[in-house]
Amino acid sequence: MSTPMLPSRPSAVPTPACATARRWKPAPSIYGAAAVHAGAAAALLAQPHAWPWAAGGVVASHLALTAAGLWPRSALLGPNWTRLPEHAGECIALTIDDGPDPEVTPRVLDLLDRYDARATFFCIGDLARRHPQWIEAIVARGHAVENHSQRHRHTFSLTGPRAMKREIEAAQRTLTEIAGTAPRFFRAPAGLRNPFLEPVLCDLGLHLASWTRRGFDTRAKDAGTVERRLLDGLAPRDILLVHDGHAARDARGEPLVLDVLPALLRAAAEARLPWTTLRACLDDQP
Repeated sequence: MSTPMLPSRPSAVPTPACATARRWKPAPSIYGAAAVHAGAAAALLAQPHAWPWAAGGVVASHLALTAAGLWPRSALLGPNWTRLPEHAGECIALTIDDGPDPEVTPRVLDLLDRYDARATFFCIGDLARRHPQWIEAIVARGHAVENHSQRHRHTFSLTGPRAMKREIEAAQRTLTEIAGTAPRFFRAPAGLRNPFLEPVLCDLGLHLASWTRRGFDTRAKDAGTVERRLLDGLAPRDILLVHDGHAARDARGEPLVLDVLPALLRAAAEARLPWTTLRACLDDQP
């Protein structure tokens, strides 16, 4: 295993943990839910005996918002990067979740070096604190570190706005301190969220990102299945998702992602689809 050159620590001037806050503009679904609640209240005042219909409307609106949060690629709760913006041209993005992992991440970095590819690593704050040298190595090799929450709790989508903000802010502080650059994007654990997330991200100056296609490489049994899911229909501006943390393993005990990445990187090179990072596309916006 090669040992990367590690970057120097941030200079005496600290990097702010939060980017410039964005203005929150409620999605149409939020306005719709608010209208249903207002209508239900008005109906109860006018005709109290209509309470079953009013209650049913409120319940239906809550179920619709819940369903939107359970669909990771949905934009019904607010902006969500499922593809790169149009100005990205022929570029595609590789996003790598759930690390850093002291066994897998270094080997992933070596593969990316071999193909001169750039990737976006969505990292977990607690793991970054445990293995800071690999966060530093990610940055030193030209990749981007983004926010994947502090603890990666699977109950994240059930939390309220205050707890959600504490969790995201903690990861923002951790990753900024180690990487020297504040994350610009957030990806929810398992991609699941609720209507409270977008206002929190706006306050922290973060953008939500999901993916165009994923390989399910934390659950698959063989690398070929993961490769087909990622490569079938591969096109410019796609955002692909694999994992260096929680990676599924093959019969030999090897992480599947280490077999998947070479095929993926070769296919992109043959199709002349250059790799970019999400933050590079954000910085290049016209």
